[in-house]
Amino acid sequence: MTILRQPTRAGVRDAAAKVAAILPPTPVFMREIRGVPIAFKAESLQPIGAFKIRGAWHRLTALDHNARLRGVVAFSSGNHAQGVAWAAKRLGMPAVIVMPADAPRAKVEGTLALGAEVVSYDRQAQSREQIAAQLAKARGATLVPSFDDAWIIEGQGSAGVEVAAQLAAMDQPEPSNVIIPCGGGGLAAGVALALPDAAITVVEPEGWDDMRRSLEASWILPVEDAPPHTSCDALMTKQVSPLTFDVLSRRDATGVAVSEAEVAAAQRWAAERLRLVVEPGGAVGLAAVLAGKVAPMPRMVVILSGGNVDIDAYARTIAR
Repeated sequence: MTILRQPTRAGVRDAAAKVAAILPPTPVFMREIRGVPIAFKAESLQPIGAFKIRGAWHRLTALDHNARLRGVVAFSSGNHAQGVAWAAKRLGMPAVIVMPADAPRAKVEGTLALGAEVVSYDRQAQSREQIAAQLAKARGATLVPSFDDAWIIEGQGSAGVEVAAQLAAMDQPEPSNVIIPCGGGGLAAGVALALPDAAITVVEPEGWDDMRRSLEASWILPVEDAPPHTSCDALMTKQVSPLTFDVLSRRDATGVAVSEAEVAAAQRWAAERLRLVVEPGGAVGLAAVLAGKVAPMPRMVVILSGGNVDIDAYARTIAR
């Protein structure tokens, strides 16, 4: 029987040190919602426009020399793709990324620009996990999942270590509540490990809220058949993993779902009040607070997880 390595708080601290050695911290902005000051962690300002650079760096730097020579294979709609491509390029490793044919053009182009090979697939008819596993086996490469991996979870959790240190430097108390966009749950699980005293709320698009449903049921439930369209391409995960679910379940994390209209309103708010471009999936946490689905309260942190947008679609959203 194969025993999977489990993510740990010590691993998150190690990841945070590794990330801090190569990347400056992303900014924290304080703004009020309904009179309550809230901290916003702008992971949309990472070099690849999303937090995924953290987990990719922690994972790839853990590979030995021979594994690096053989390279890595990953699957992603775009943000994890760019994170892995960025880390692989910096480490001089080959990288192949399996991406859906309908992925946002900006994410595909960003991945290619970082030197990775992109293999397209039909997300309605094909399994990205199966394609990636076959490619990794054929090439002798290491498979790097987007969330179902202890190193990835720990790396994403470095955002929690970072924001706590930034708030302390601003004479602000440690976070009591963290509102986090959720696809597979890697970021939420990592932050839960990083900040063991904070309440964790995951936010997903309506119809894709399998983590919320799973946490309420106390076991993993997949996305139901024929889920609705969502602009949150980064959060279109049909089933979360035991690794992420177990961390969040043990922490009594809760979840909420937001509508397309609420996400668009959050993108506009971020543009107007924070001067930030935030992609739909990166704006769901803010959407939940603005819509009153999560009550604003002191010591709250909202993570804006990504800013990779299709510029035409973004322009239409902001113009409404």
